[in-house]
Amino acid sequence: MTRDILVAGETLIDFLPERPGPISTVEGFERRAGGAPANVAVALARLERTPLFWTRVGEDPFGRYLVETLADHGLPERFIDRDPDAKTTLAFVTHDETGDREFSFYRDDTADTRLEPGRIDDAVLADLEWVHAGGVALSTGSSREATLDLLERADAAGCTVSFDPNARPELWPDDDVFRAVVRRALDHVDVLKAAEEELAALGFAGEDVEATARDVLAIEGGPSTVLATRGGEGALAVAGDDAPWSGTASHPGYEADVVDTTGAGDAFLAGAIAALSEGRALEDVLAFANAVGAAATTAPGAMTALPDREAVGEFGGE
Repeated sequence: MTRDILVAGETLIDFLPERPGPISTVEGFERRAGGAPANVAVALARLERTPLFWTRVGEDPFGRYLVETLADHGLPERFIDRDPDAKTTLAFVTHDETGDREFSFYRDDTADTRLEPGRIDDAVLADLEWVHAGGVALSTGSSREATLDLLERADAAGCTVSFDPNARPELWPDDDVFRAVVRRALDHVDVLKAAEEELAALGFAGEDVEATARDVLAIEGGPSTVLATRGGEGALAVAGDDAPWSGTASHPGYEADVVDTTGAGDAFLAGAIAALSEGRALEDVLAFANAVGAAATTAPGAMTALPDREAVGEFGGE
């Protein structure tokens, strides 16, 4: 089977709380597989667009569980690396009553911070149409240069490159470092998916979200398309003149019985990648992506809640 998409970045363990509230009041947590790029990769597999996935986990019980989970979802093991000298990252999640969440990370020199430059060689990139990465891998360790190297060479190879800053302030020394490093990545990105607050954190500003997206498109050699997510208000897509699709589109999103928003943005992004790579118009891309994201909020966890195309169709996204 041809794998024309590569997703790169962290796979980790999410510990989900037994009930809403601050971590000091939660007595029990349930282990689940997570990590934004891992969620995107699995969501693509659920949408029948199984990608290659480059990640790194510890050679520990958590890492072995993650490898088994990724295999269960049909992801090929070729670039799923095991690190004998590092642990697997853990993230404790807390929710409020609306399903919104916060994270507490245990990620000091863990395996996902130790991706090695050049692991994806030029021959592999030559066979790919799409490469996706996220911002957590840029926050520390050798994974920063490994990810920047991948994006630069993927861009040079003619791949469509997508990127999600996935801003987690607790993982960065300060806002200035976050902005500077992610801006380096944007030099090689075609499609940027970001929430409004992430665009602001990156220094982009306008009178409204469309004007802010156009501020991103004004970067010389930077993204040609911005997918701006707006929570319960849906999403906006703005494409520049050099994008392979054209125009501006918006979609209000779908009503859903929200249980847990963890992974909803990753599900949205996977839906957008699938739809864009299929050549759909931006209006259809947002309708499909929002349906994937909405369906992912109706069950607990990130990876376990990711929908297949039948479930997406129930929201009208097909």
